[in-house]
Amino acid sequence: MIENLFTQATRDIHIVSGFEVKQKAKKYEDMGLKVIHLELGEPDFDTPANITEAGIAALRQGHTHYGPALGIPAFRESIARYVRRYKNIPAEAANVVVTPGAKPILFYTLLSLIGPGDEVILPSPGFMIYDAMTRFLGGVPVPLPLREERDFRFDIGELESLLTPRTKLLILNSPQNPTGGYLTPEDLSAVADLVRDRNMLVLSDEIYDRMIYSGNPPVSIASLPGMAEKTIVLDGFSKTYAMTGWRLGYGVMPEAVARLFSPLIVSSNSCTASFTQYAGIEALEGDQSAVTAMIGEFHRRRDLMVNGFNSIAGIHCVMPEGAFYAFPNISSLGKNSQEMADYLLDEAQVACLPGSTFGDHGEGYLRFSYANSVENIAEALNRIEGCVKKLK
Repeated sequence: MIENLFTQATRDIHIVSGFEVKQKAKKYEDMGLKVIHLELGEPDFDTPANITEAGIAALRQGHTHYGPALGIPAFRESIARYVRRYKNIPAEAANVVVTPGAKPILFYTLLSLIGPGDEVILPSPGFMIYDAMTRFLGGVPVPLPLREERDFRFDIGELESLLTPRTKLLILNSPQNPTGGYLTPEDLSAVADLVRDRNMLVLSDEIYDRMIYSGNPPVSIASLPGMAEKTIVLDGFSKTYAMTGWRLGYGVMPEAVARLFSPLIVSSNSCTASFTQYAGIEALEGDQSAVTAMIGEFHRRRDLMVNGFNSIAGIHCVMPEGAFYAFPNISSLGKNSQEMADYLLDEAQVACLPGSTFGDHGEGYLRFSYANSVENIAEALNRIEGCVKKLK
């Protein structure tokens, strides 16, 4: 069989994503049933009109050719201004790397750092690609538990106990997928004190950092003393600006690391589409009212979903601080997370992701995205309550 020509590491990659669940749900839609999709981590809003118009204008102006591997200079400068303003990171254009989506920043970081036996400390439950790509490269994923009783923040003492001479990278994600947990400034300061003098780097995934519902400004570990030269920040436009299909992301890192990434970019995708970068400038520097409105709507949906879960006997859910996910505890219902996710899809046509997808510490939970309408969320809650009553 032809697949046997491929490496075992490649064949071992299996990620249960929202797209896979969406495909499973299609059979019910083909039967004429209404599926409520709460599995995908994608805003259900259109890209704001001013950003779309900037992209169209760039196309009409002929920005359809190759650009510099690390990004168009004006865009890199715009991102540097943005992270200085919003994240308080002391960055210049030379610290910015532009990529088609934010995931390449994760890939380039792991490809550059991790070899067989190297350890990567990563959040659990956490974004499944952290673990999958570490294993693909022969590295050793070291799960850092995020515990419900701590509002899905980790314990600093537990992190310290996991650090070894083989630790090459610590991955942080705040606000977090799948829990919506948020690392406080005090948490980040304690992490910085632990790692500042160690021979390792931090990858800080900040893709959701505009979606913080307490009103507190985002805090990046790269803004803390001595950490800009130890940190690679991952961010992008998909979530905040509803630009998932534009595939536009970036990293902020020490200039020496950016230079190391350049040949990887040239060898893999050459550059990021030029017209999208001009749209990105408008996203960062143009009218932000659409973003404010989207975040306000997510806030309303969050409250509806979490309060709804907490009104269902047998389910309890921590109120997430950010992102657009709820992570209810369903451990008392007599099914594991995969069984419960399948049950809700089969019995109620409500699509979600099992917590086990996000690591061993996600077992006993389900992830729901509230990137859907208030009406659909309310209907989903009613369907879920009916399913839970059947189990009881």
